[in-house]
Amino acid sequence: MAVSDHVDFNGFMEGVNRRNPHQPEFVQAVQEVAEDIFPFLDSNEEYHSQQILRRIAEPDRVVSFRVCWEDDNGNIRVQRGWRVQNNNAIGPYKGGIRFHPSVTESVLKFLAFEQTFKNALTGLPMGGGKGGSNFNPKGKSVREIMRFCQSFMTELYRHIGADVDVPAGDIGVGGREIGYMFGQYKRITNQFTGVLTGKGLEYGGSLIRPEATGYGAVYFLANMLATKDQDLVGKTAVISGSGNVATHAAEKIVQLGGKVLTLSDSGGFIHDPDGLSQEKIDWVKTHKTHRRGRIEEYVEAFPGATFTAGKTPWGVPCDVALPCATQNELLGEDAKTLIANGVQAVSEGANMPTDLDGVHAFRGAKILFAPGKAANAGGVAVSGLEMSQNSERRSWKEEELQQMLKDIMAGIHKSCETYGRQGDGYIDYVKGANIGGFKKVADAMLAFGVV
Repeated sequence: MAVSDHVDFNGFMEGVNRRNPHQPEFVQAVQEVAEDIFPFLDSNEEYHSQQILRRIAEPDRVVSFRVCWEDDNGNIRVQRGWRVQNNNAIGPYKGGIRFHPSVTESVLKFLAFEQTFKNALTGLPMGGGKGGSNFNPKGKSVREIMRFCQSFMTELYRHIGADVDVPAGDIGVGGREIGYMFGQYKRITNQFTGVLTGKGLEYGGSLIRPEATGYGAVYFLANMLATKDQDLVGKTAVISGSGNVATHAAEKIVQLGGKVLTLSDSGGFIHDPDGLSQEKIDWVKTHKTHRRGRIEEYVEAFPGATFTAGKTPWGVPCDVALPCATQNELLGEDAKTLIANGVQAVSEGANMPTDLDGVHAFRGAKILFAPGKAANAGGVAVSGLEMSQNSERRSWKEEELQQMLKDIMAGIHKSCETYGRQGDGYIDYVKGANIGGFKKVADAMLAFGVV
């Protein structure tokens, strides 16, 4: 029976829409998972009778609070902050904090829901959560960002803890912001605990954390290609974004012999037909991260490239594509264009960057397509390893962490393969990730009874 004809599925989604009005991102995330889980429930009645998916799709709690701070001109500013604690069946809530004007309760609920499955796939004992604020760090002074972070943590601290909820960074929240928030938590509680990840190496952070999400997405991509007896040598790659995830994904592709053609930001994308060398990637890292510049300035530094304003890079022909910017950046028509241009594999470096139409297009064409909950789990995996290091009061060497990251991504790929392999040999990674993540959380929830 096609999922669209499944009466229980339709009724379930009607309920999700009714309970979450004006929250399209959250509803989209739940639908993407439910499309695979409902057929799975047909042969697993206990999950259905115990309403496991219904329970996972209702966050344990959503905390909303006011954040007041003072700008450099003495003006009082007011933002809204949230922490969504979705599910802690297999461990403390774990997920990033995002500072961006697009942040809403719907966005954070979708991210926390996705995080629940992503964290389960890593094999580490972490539940799913997410938080943030509609604060925009762009254009703010360092002192303004510090004051905002301190005010944000003054409200958040009572809801988190090393064994309760361990936030990390996300869009708009890097090492600087984590430092300000950790300092305020320590100041208020008089405790030095592993309550945040993504910390500086000087005070409990982990090596390779900045690289982990981008590297992990490429390791997963390499695992997918290996099922076709292929690798990245000589393959062309189109990447969106130009922040931490995108630049490290580009770096790893170059290291593995691929050729990266594009990067982007909210203003448009650059296309470098000669490919981005390590020198060029380092320029982007410095220009974007430290100088807060725009990607269009790349063409001034490297004249062989072109910049296209107001567009995404999905029209550039390529062998592999990695959307690494934000949610719903790769639409159905973009997916069809990539397919028509011969794309072989897509690995999501961002959270839900492909809309439902795009996901259906890739799956329908049997493209190797890795959803974010599987492909971009490298970041939270290393965050989980940072939690372990904090608990043990130790640090692991870089080569140890690199190997653990590779092993975790290979393990996620294996889980997706187990639950996603079809009769014709095609591996439906979306189905595999959804069922693999769901089953681990569901089995833990069954063990706890009705709670």
